[in-house]
Amino acid sequence: MVNVVLGTQWGDEGKGKLVDLLVGKYDVVARSAGGNNAGHTIIVDNVKYDFHMLPSGLVNPNCLNLIGNGVVFHAPSFFKELENLEQKGLTNARGRLFVSSRAHLVFDFHQRTDKLREAELTVASQDGKNIGTTGKGIGPTYSTKASRSGLRIHHLMCDRPGAWEEFETKYRRLLKTRQQRYGDFEYDGDAELAQYKKLREQLRPFVVDSVDFIHKAMKENKKILVEGANALMLDIDFGTYPYVTSSSTGIGGVLTGLGIPPRCIDEIYGVVKAYTTRVGEGPFPTEQLNEYGEKLQDIGAEFGVTTGRKRRCGWLDLVVLKYSTLINGYTSLNITKLDVLSTFKEIKIGVKYRLDGEELSLFPEDLSVLANVEVEYVTLPGWEQDITKISTYEELPENAKKYLKFIEDFVEVPIRWVGTGPGRESMLYRELAN
Repeated sequence: MVNVVLGTQWGDEGKGKLVDLLVGKYDVVARSAGGNNAGHTIIVDNVKYDFHMLPSGLVNPNCLNLIGNGVVFHAPSFFKELENLEQKGLTNARGRLFVSSRAHLVFDFHQRTDKLREAELTVASQDGKNIGTTGKGIGPTYSTKASRSGLRIHHLMCDRPGAWEEFETKYRRLLKTRQQRYGDFEYDGDAELAQYKKLREQLRPFVVDSVDFIHKAMKENKKILVEGANALMLDIDFGTYPYVTSSSTGIGGVLTGLGIPPRCIDEIYGVVKAYTTRVGEGPFPTEQLNEYGEKLQDIGAEFGVTTGRKRRCGWLDLVVLKYSTLINGYTSLNITKLDVLSTFKEIKIGVKYRLDGEELSLFPEDLSVLANVEVEYVTLPGWEQDITKISTYEELPENAKKYLKFIEDFVEVPIRWVGTGPGRESMLYRELAN
């Protein structure tokens, strides 16, 4: 059994919390795309764990965790993140954590060129705005992967005679091409090579052939949960390009990032914030640059886990969610942070886009269109009461249930979980009819 948790909007929906809720039922949790640009926060016994590259399944002491081939891997950050989690009390993690030998390596010069690339794209853009990259080297690494000049973990691990010298040669060639491309910036490649020569021995116990690993797990009927990173609207193909990440963040990236056949996927859980946020630039039709947006930001504590940047906030956009559902085929939804809306007298939901008076039939691919759409809203009454102490779905205020029912009916996907607070216990489960 393979189930998948995916972000439906622009990320930061609270995927890690759902994964944390579910991991007790799974034998394996796997990451399939992105890198240490992701950010998932899990609160366990009042201890906050921040995950970036590592799977959130590490909080379950009985769960194996895999970083798949579709992830780009920065080894120093891997060990730093692991050590930070261990210092917070996470135990027995090292024997349960594995990384694909096929994953591409992120070098520090990738991070350096990430910032140079951002400046270049800003100058070239029509509106003079930057992409909003995290600067973690993710895009440049996927770029070298696509150009077939990148280095994978198995290149670093190889022990045959002359393998290290071959790795050095490929590394220097790659660095030289980056320097030629971005103005011959100063960089100490010798120091990074020396660092990786040490890191490869530290990394060796974690490295596996992920195709063998995941297919053995499926053959043994292990329960596998795939933890998506980022979200559909940041997908390199289906998101608000070019204001996107550099990987396939939807269901397609799960298949290619782990080597799982489509027929092996059972459930696809879409995580939806009860309103809409995004970090970085790009059109955001339901954004509220007013007291409502500020209120959502303040109550929701909307700051990025990875970047610390303030998130832009707006009403829930069901045009986005409907489009996201078409691509990913969610079988059920998790609505998060519903409690953030509890003090609003009225709540708006975006249900249609119009351009020059004409309704658009689908979320537009052209950002010049998206930037100029007029959003049609439905206004629903708020519930104006605290829901953080509620323990069952049935106890929710009637207006809160009407809000959820409106979402469910619009996208034609049932809501299975509702988040009502920051703690792991603040998640209401709703039994769905077969």
